[in-house]
Amino acid sequence: MNIGFIGTGNMGTILIESFINGNAVKPEQLFITNRTLEKAYNIQKRYPDVHVMATNEEVAKHATILFICTKPLHMPAVLKKLRPHLTDHHCVVSITSPISIQQLESLVPCHVVRAIPSITNRALAGSTLITVSERCTEADRATIEQLFRSISRPIYIDEPITRIASDLTSCGPAFFSYLIQKFIDAAVQQTSITKEQATTLATDMIIGLGALLEQQLYTLPTLQEKVCVKGGITGAGIEVLEKEVGDLFVHVFQKTHEKFYEETEKVRQQIDNIRD
Repeated sequence: MNIGFIGTGNMGTILIESFINGNAVKPEQLFITNRTLEKAYNIQKRYPDVHVMATNEEVAKHATILFICTKPLHMPAVLKKLRPHLTDHHCVVSITSPISIQQLESLVPCHVVRAIPSITNRALAGSTLITVSERCTEADRATIEQLFRSISRPIYIDEPITRIASDLTSCGPAFFSYLIQKFIDAAVQQTSITKEQATTLATDMIIGLGALLEQQLYTLPTLQEKVCVKGGITGAGIEVLEKEVGDLFVHVFQKTHEKFYEETEKVRQQIDNIRD
């Protein structure tokens, strides 16, 4: 089984690295390309057996599973040009949320899957959000699931929750890394601790928190109960959080959904132009 990657930007590269490190594929099974070929060759420098192709069409000739890792607005044009080279043996995997499964099916004649990864997959952790098309066979589904199970927990989702699920899994690491950085900055600002010390302590704390949850030693609510002794110092801090966090994440989700709908409309227009 050969796997192609069209687009080797941040997420395309993360998936390539993760699949190799997770022993899901061997480097020689990968055929990759990018609009700027230098980025693809940079991957080949680390994994010499990976094949770099000059064009998208060449990737499709050698690989049956094709990961399309371009920006959403570029994808319709990429798929239109690729369409004549796709057969019933191909499975196109989109990693972007603004393009629905139905839209993907309208653009290509083969099987399609949407698999939205997370940067946490680079550590062979976290979730991957999967939606399959009606065209997909059980074999397609099993192959894609096996690939992503090697680097994550595959979670099947329906179209209506695509955006919020992506916010939680894909955007979440950026949101919470920002909050942790603010946590560190405040410690440095308010006390004599160095930034290096605060960063080490906060990093160890978040890794340990993840371990507690992964091992199911505590849930989020029970963990708070254990740490937050009534009338204690942690409780005083929680009171501040309760007052000041408020609807912060409600507003975050409102903004991400607003941007999502802007992008889906632009994608729809791109697809309509292609059909015309």
